[in-house]
Amino acid sequence: MKLQFWGAARTVTGSMHSLNVNGSHVLLDCGLFQGKRTEAFERNRNFPFEPASVDTVVLSHAHIDHSGNLPSLARHGFEGEIHATSATRDLCKIMLQDSAHIQSLDAAHLNKKNARRNRPLVEPLYTVDDALHAIEHFDGEKYLTPFPVADGVTVTFHDAGHILGSALTVLDLLENGTTVRLGFTGDLGRPNLPILKDPEFMGDVDYLILESTYGGRFHKPMSEVNATLTRVIQSAVNENGKIIVPAFSVGRTQDLVYALHNLFETTSVPQIPIYVDSPLSVDATEIFRLHHECYDRETLDLINKDDDPFGFHRLHYVRSVEESKSLNKNKEPCMIIAASGMCEGGRILHHLTNSIEDPRNTILVVGYMAENTLGKKIVMREPEVRIMGNEYRLKADVIVMNSFSAHADQAETLSYVSQFDRKRLKRVFLVHGDLDQQQKLSAALEGAGFSSVMIPERGQEFDLP
Repeated sequence: MKLQFWGAARTVTGSMHSLNVNGSHVLLDCGLFQGKRTEAFERNRNFPFEPASVDTVVLSHAHIDHSGNLPSLARHGFEGEIHATSATRDLCKIMLQDSAHIQSLDAAHLNKKNARRNRPLVEPLYTVDDALHAIEHFDGEKYLTPFPVADGVTVTFHDAGHILGSALTVLDLLENGTTVRLGFTGDLGRPNLPILKDPEFMGDVDYLILESTYGGRFHKPMSEVNATLTRVIQSAVNENGKIIVPAFSVGRTQDLVYALHNLFETTSVPQIPIYVDSPLSVDATEIFRLHHECYDRETLDLINKDDDPFGFHRLHYVRSVEESKSLNKNKEPCMIIAASGMCEGGRILHHLTNSIEDPRNTILVVGYMAENTLGKKIVMREPEVRIMGNEYRLKADVIVMNSFSAHADQAETLSYVSQFDRKRLKRVFLVHGDLDQQQKLSAALEGAGFSSVMIPERGQEFDLP
């Protein structure tokens, strides 16, 4: 049994880990790496192994940094099954096609520049046909129901409480009479958040692959959400400005819409128009409505009362390009929620170009921004930022709300991991985090009695047991 780390190793994006058991090659996640354009181009196009050598994929959830390179895998020879929860399968049907569309637009934009400079043209990372080919390989699985994926490999999904359909994965491995239980968190969610159930304990394991996005940070309590949203909305009304919100189409958009619904229902805050400007967000919200098995009790009670928290009367879902462009002419205070969450593509770029230089406006950041992304530069309040090849002065106010984060912080991670039997858990592998965050979480875990914590480098391989 060998475990090798290829993605999200000492970085936050591009989750991908290889497991070899009884000659079978099992891939845990197959995500897009996001960051500096040149490095992302190389990593996403060139797999460190032959895609045809992969027998099966076990997918933790639908976010693109975990699922987004599956079409490339299929394009280059993968013919196995992709195991995910039913909700993750349904989300990937729309998200992978959307990602393919973005890849094609990015390639077309780059080729216009290359043609002017007499440089070679590039192909998109993958096409919609590649995405559809990958989607054909999906199998939808249930939580808490073991299923075989390869010789000597049985998987059980537990609810991760991160996004709709997200799974904590337990892999029971058997090779040459030796049994090992491996746990993989994917992205670990947080307790007591709206809409979704709390993360479930996966049971004791021998080895644990643990995410560490906020390994050294502590989130502000959700109780501060209403106060911050009220302050931002009131400022927009007073200044006659816009609130521009970069948000992931799946998870963060629905969380924010749910919070705004509650805010407007329970307070006297001015009810400005809210525009969700993302066809993907519209489709994802429809999938949210289909999967009540992922909801917590509070959300189920709302739905049973015919109260739709994703469709209140001040909320407008925008599909067409024409309607999206018309929002830039809107002179009244409003909130525009658009993808992508890290400002690396999509309609959010157009709203930023039209709003970022006006001090009356606010950029409201409600999610994690990886290093070297436009979103990170905005969070760091760099005085000038480049958007679609042009420089813009950052004059809009920038408000960061980490209360919406769907990733466990250090305290929540320690609380979850403390449920494991320290004597049985031989090693914890920290992935999906910047190195400084991983080092802080490693120290905290060792202080809590977990003696063997590793921060694997890309390509590093370990024998199990």
